[in-house]
Amino acid sequence: MAVIDVKRLSSIDRVVVGASLVALIAMFLPWYGYSSTFGGASVSGFGSGYGWFGALLVIAAGVYLGLIRSGSSVPKTSMGPGVIVLGASAIGTALVVIRWISLPSGSGTSGAGGAYSYSYGPRVGLIITLIAALVQVVCSFRLFKRSGEALPWAK
Repeated sequence: MAVIDVKRLSSIDRVVVGASLVALIAMFLPWYGYSSTFGGASVSGFGSGYGWFGALLVIAAGVYLGLIRSGSSVPKTSMGPGVIVLGASAIGTALVVIRWISLPSGSGTSGAGGAYSYSYGPRVGLIITLIAALVQVVCSFRLFKRSGEALPWAK
């Protein structure tokens, strides 16, 4: 079984792996919800449409980097780890951003003196995932620049 050895990770590697752990935890939090005076409901990252795939890419980027840096046996690819981690985290972040933008949101009140109020839209899990994904993209870009790898289409 492959285990990620934290001692072998640089500080940027730790941020990338940590961001993937935060995204994993945020998948179980509410991503979209409705609340009103009389109650509410929400769905986690797994039930919020295609956004879960973006979060999964962010998680996979961190796991892949952790495994590579720990010396685990992973299949060889034509691209280096900097390109793979940057690509997965950038695509995953883009999908999370698109999901956030595409979710409807709103709020209002009605009744005598605003006795009934409601709101619907993105919730804390989606926001945490988005922040973790953006942090991971920035660190993945720094990791890629430091590695000196060429982009696949630039060869």
